[in-house]
Amino acid sequence: MLDYLLTEDQKMIRELCARITEEKIIPIAAELDRTEEFPWDVMKVIAESDLFGLYIEEKYGGMGGGVLDLSIAVEEFSRGCGGIGVCYAASALGTYPIILFGNDEQKQKYLPDLAKGRKIAAFGLTEPAAGSDASAIQTTAKKVGDHYVLNGTKHFITNGGDAQTYVIIAMTDKTKGARGASAFIVEKGTPGFTFGKKEDKMGIRASSTRELIFTDCKVPKENLLSKEGMGFIVTMKTFDMSRPGVAIQAVGIAQGALDVAVKYARERQQFGKPISSFQGIQFMLADMATQIEAARALVYATAREIDSGKKDTGKDSAMAKLFASDVAMKVTTDAVQVLGGYGYMKEYPAEKYMRDAKITQIYEGTNQIQRSIIALALIKEMAKASK
Repeated sequence: MLDYLLTEDQKMIRELCARITEEKIIPIAAELDRTEEFPWDVMKVIAESDLFGLYIEEKYGGMGGGVLDLSIAVEEFSRGCGGIGVCYAASALGTYPIILFGNDEQKQKYLPDLAKGRKIAAFGLTEPAAGSDASAIQTTAKKVGDHYVLNGTKHFITNGGDAQTYVIIAMTDKTKGARGASAFIVEKGTPGFTFGKKEDKMGIRASSTRELIFTDCKVPKENLLSKEGMGFIVTMKTFDMSRPGVAIQAVGIAQGALDVAVKYARERQQFGKPISSFQGIQFMLADMATQIEAARALVYATAREIDSGKKDTGKDSAMAKLFASDVAMKVTTDAVQVLGGYGYMKEYPAEKYMRDAKITQIYEGTNQIQRSIIALALIKEMAKASK
C-alpha cells in the first residue's frame, strides 16, 4: 500500500481498525453472513474505541476528523466483512444530514449519542417507486399545528429497524416536484413509525435492510432539517459526502478478496509447486493489486478534497464510487477464479467477498447514474469554460 502521507492520528486509526478487523470481525464474518444477525457486539467494540465520532466535531463529542478519517475505518472493517463495514458506514450516512444542515439545538440533541455509538443512524430516501429518481418519492409530510404528520413507506433502508435515529426525506409540497421535498429527524419509537419486512439479501447479510412504515407519524416541527423544500439538496449534499464511503467499502472488500487469493495461491500445490509460481496466476494477482491501489488513491484524494472544504465535489465523489465499485466486482470475481472450485464454495470466503462487492455498484446511486453525473458535470464545465 502507498503511504498517502497519513498523519500519525490517521495511522493510529488504521492500526486500531485493523486490529478490530483481525480479532473481532474476520472470525465471525461467515457466521453472520449465514445468520443475518446484526453485529451488535462489534458495534459495541467500535463504540468503545471512540470510532463512531471520527468525523463529528469535538464540541459534539466527536474526534473532529473528516471524510478521510472515516474512510480509513470503513476500509478496514469492510476488508473483514462488507456487511459489518456498511453497518458502520450507514450510520455516518444518517448522521451527515444533521452535521451539514442541523441547527445547533439539533446537533446538541443528536450528535453526542451518535458520536459515542450509544445510538446509530440511518437515512431514509429510497421507496418502491423512487430509487435513482429521488424526486419521485411518495412519502408525505403535512404540517398540522406544531407537528408534521408523515405517511408513506421507505424500503431497502440500511440499518433499518436497528438504528435509533433516522433522517427521512418526505414531500411537503408535491406540486413543486424535487423542490417540494423536506428532511426530518425521526426517532425510533415515535408513534406511527414501524418496520416492515427484513430483506433477504445476496450479500452484506450482516447488515439489516428493512422497510420503514409511517402511518400518521407525528414528528415535532423542531425536527425539520434546514427548512421546507430543502430535502433534495440535503440528499445530494449528503451523498457527495457519503459516496466516498461506498467507494472505500468497495476498496476494503476488494483488498480482503486479494488477501485471500494471495494466501491461497501460496498454499495451493499443483504439478508439485504452489500455483503462485505460475505466471498466469501472478499476472492476475498483479492486476488485482494495481487496480485496488488505483481505486484507493482516487478515493483518498476525493476524501481529502472534501475535507479541504471544496464546494462542488459531486463529480469527483461519483468517479470514486464508480471506479472503486467496478474494481471491487472485477477483483472479487478474479479472486474466486484464483481459488478455482474452492472459490465457489462457502467454506472459503472468496465467494462472500464477490457477493458483498455487487451492492457497491448499486446503492447510493447505481453506477449508470454515476456516469450520468460525471458526464453532465463535464459538459457543464466545458460550457462554462467556453463562455
